[in-house]
Order: sequence, then structure tokens, then C-alpha cells
Amino acid sequence: MSVISDTDAVGEAAGQSPSSARRAHEQRSARVIRGLSAVGGVVAGIALGVALITVGTTSHTTPLKIVGVVLLVLAAALAGGLFVVPPNESRVLILFGRYVGTVAEAGWWWCNPFTKRERVSLRVRNFQSERIKVNDASGNPIEIAAVVVWHIIDTARAVFDVADYEQFVVVQSETSLRQLASQYAYDDYKQDSISLRANADEVRESLQAELQARLRVAGIEILETRLTHLAYAPEIAEVMLRRQQAEAILAARKTMVQGAVTLVQMAVSQLADSDLIELDPERKAAMVSNLMVVLSGDHSPTPVLNTGSLYT
Repeated sequence: MSVISDTDAVGEAAGQSPSSARRAHEQRSARVIRGLSAVGGVVAGIALGVALITVGTTSHTTPLKIVGVVLLVLAAALAGGLFVVPPNESRVLILFGRYVGTVAEAGWWWCNPFTKRERVSLRVRNFQSERIKVNDASGNPIEIAAVVVWHIIDTARAVFDVADYEQFVVVQSETSLRQLASQYAYDDYKQDSISLRANADEVRESLQAELQARLRVAGIEILETRLTHLAYAPEIAEVMLRRQQAEAILAARKTMVQGAVTLVQMAVSQLADSDLIELDPERKAAMVSNLMVVLSGDHSPTPVLNTGSLYT
């Protein structure tokens, strides 16, 4: 009679076969002894073994010598269980292929000498990605690179659930960058739209969320992500630069015209309210035309003195 475990039932409920359902590992604290206490036992065993060998040799008692040798061998074997954990590091303990726990507290410790102790660093690390070429949301080829700040928060997942967690960070970072570039345009001139160049904070948060979702399976936490390089690909860089210049000139012209219209309205209104001059429609039109030329032109205007009548 076959027995279906809870894990297999969950896998079938999710549409997976029992063999494809994989149980993620969770970090837990290992049961270890302070190294100073263990050293006391080792020293006592060595001292007792030497004493028994000495007494057995003096009294020609073979069993005492055998017991002394056994105690020395046992003490030497127990001494092999001593290990040191530096700050911001940990040791993942594996006994006969079974995960028994993690030692994350710095200090001198002792565990079963047959336990394999795998070192895992908990320090914060930086990863600088290579420049990759990818198409943005508008289909334009761009070059993009990012820096990722990360550290391990679950040593069991980092060691057992992925083959190489450092290489996993590298591959998933490149995948997330490609996904990010496909979601946003390099430079979008529409209002209320997010672009890679203009919305640095929104893009950074989106990249961090995407990468965190991918690296959670490896027990890794993303502390910060930031784009370090963003540019059009060389084959279209010159064309896109001209487009940006044209857009900048158009925006500047629009601002200048809006300001000029405001100034002309103020001038006409103030002259109409004063007694300096009486403006008929033709004179207003001429003055407006002259003011718009002066205020909206690229160069300083050249004054022309009119010695005749306005109507000639």
C-alpha cells in the first residue's frame, strides 16, 4: 500500500506530480557545545589516557595500556569537532547527508567530529553586472548595467536549494535587467509615463522587487539595486541624440512662446489702462507683432526707427 505525504498532496493540488514537488529547506539553529567546555573534556581524556598507559607500563598491565590508548584516540577524535565561527559568518552542519542546523553566532564551538561544516558568509556583497544589450519597451536597442547589493539570510536555502548561490545571483540579475528593460522605454515623451532615464527611483524599486522575487528561493535578501549604465546602443545613438535635441528645442520654444504671450498681454493691458497712447486695433496688432518677434527670437533684435507715420 502506497502512502502519499502532505508534500505530495500539496504538489498534486498545485497541478504538479508528487515527484516534481520539492520541499524547501529552512534554516534552524544547530545544537553545539561551547569550545572551552569541550576542550576541558579533551584535556581530561588525554591526561587520563597518559596516566593509564604509564601505570600499565610500570605494572606490566596490558589492559590498562589498551584502555589508555583508546582514551587517547577518543580524545584526538573529539578534538576534531572543535571549530571557530568568525563574525558575520556561519557554519552549515551536515551529518551523514542530513542537515542538522546552522551555527551563526561567532565564537569557539564543538560539534560531532563526523559532521561536515560548510562555511557560508553572511557579509553584505556587491555584484556589478556586465553591460548587456537589450530592446526597451519601444523596441530600441539599449545598453544597460546595474549594481546589486545582497546578503544571505537563510543559509539552508543557499546551500541546499540552489547549486551555486553566487552564480545564481549573477544569472538572475541579468534576467531581471532584461525583464526591466522590456517593461519601460528608454525615454518616453508622453505625460504620466515611466521611462528608464527620467524615473530612476521607480525603475530601481521595480528592479529590486523583481530580483527579490527571483532570489528568495536561494535565501538571499536584496538590500539595494541601482542602474550604473544606461545608453542607446551605438548603432542608433546618433539618431536618438538628434531626436532628443529636437525635443529639447521644441520644449524650449514652447516655453518661450508661452512667456512671450503673457508679457504681451500685460503690456497691452497696461498701455490700454494708461493715458500715454490710444491704441486702435491696427496699432495693437502691430505692437503685438513687434513684441512677439522681440521676445521669441533666437537673437537680439535690431532696432529700426520709423520716421514716418504708422499707416505709411
